Amino acid sequence: MKTLNVVAAIIKKENKILATKRGYGEFINMWEFPGGKIEAGESQKEALIREIKEELDCTIKPTKFALDLEYQYPTFYLKMACFEAVITEGTPRLLEHNDARWLTREELDSVNWIPADLQIIDYLKKTMDD
Repeated sequence: MKTLNVVAAIIKKENKILATKRGYGEFINMWEFPGGKIEAGESQKEALIREIKEELDCTIKPTKFALDLEYQYPTFYLKMACFEAVITEGTPRLLEHNDARWLTREELDSVNWIPADLQIIDYLKKTMDD
C-alpha cells in the first residue's frame, strides 16, 4: 500500500484558525488544513511554505511544530507533519479549494473534516485559546 508523506498548516490569526474546503479529488467538499506532499530534497517547512503559496497564494511562516499524525485510509497510508503558522504576506486566495473559513475553538466542529484532520482538531481543542 502506498504511503503519502505530507505537511499541513494550522494557520492562526488572532484566536482563529484557517479551514479550507477541498475543491477536488476523493475528499471534495470536505474540510481540511491546507498543505500537501513533500517533494524530493525539501524539508517539511520548505514543503509547507511552497504548498501554501501554490494553494492559497500567500506566504506563511511556520511558528511551531504541532504534531505528527498517521492515518490509514482504504487506499493509502498517510503520514502528516503539522505546523502552526502565521501569514506574513498576502491574503489567502482560493486556487485549489472552493471555500475557506476562519474558525474559533467553539466552531471547530461546525464543518465536515477529512478523517485524518480530526486528530488536529483534538490537538486544537487542547491548545487553542477560547
